Amino acid sequence: MTFSEENYLKTIYHITSSSGIEVSTNAIAEKMETKASSVTDMLKKLAEKELIVYQKYKGVLLTAKGSHLAKMIVRKHRLWEVFLVNKLQFPWDEVHDIAEQLEHIKSEKLINKLDDFLGNPTEDPHGDPIPDANGKISKIEKILLAELNENQKAICTGVKDSSTQFLKYLDKNQITLGSNIEVVSKEEFDLSLKIKVEGKTVTISNIIANNLYVKMV
Repeated sequence: MTFSEENYLKTIYHITSSSGIEVSTNAIAEKMETKASSVTDMLKKLAEKELIVYQKYKGVLLTAKGSHLAKMIVRKHRLWEVFLVNKLQFPWDEVHDIAEQLEHIKSEKLINKLDDFLGNPTEDPHGDPIPDANGKISKIEKILLAELNENQKAICTGVKDSSTQFLKYLDKNQITLGSNIEVVSKEEFDLSLKIKVEGKTVTISNIIANNLYVKMV
């Protein structure tokens, strides 16, 4: 498979795994920032390789083979992110772009050894699940910080928005995976939250709260 084919498979996987329905050509084009006509050409190639089920005007679904390959690409990407953060001390807002390059390495042996070297992690630095060598994904129970009420406590387990800008915002406010968070108050007007993060009081918007995953404690 070419890098481009792998990127398309991964994109289709991400869209369908969150929506659970067939994905349209336009949705893929928007996600990949390309023309719909270019997407159509690639979908035909992937269909010929029996990696997707594609019918014009009806959307796209991954086949079992395509889904497994997509999960293996995601597995590589997220394992490399763990390596970059935990072993090379890269900030979590920088690792995505580097992992985008490393995810195309073909050696299955290397990736399995990397997995073992890292202690077989089940989550990446952003709190997203890492598929195992068979494509199995452990379910991570999490809710959005915005769903908490006053005086409730939780631990930060992940982010919904993994953009560089958002991660830098979290770093500035010292909010990271594993941070202890307590909701002090919730503003009725705009649903902004006053929270304590490891004892430090911070006010965050509803947008921020809706992009932070937590686990109740």
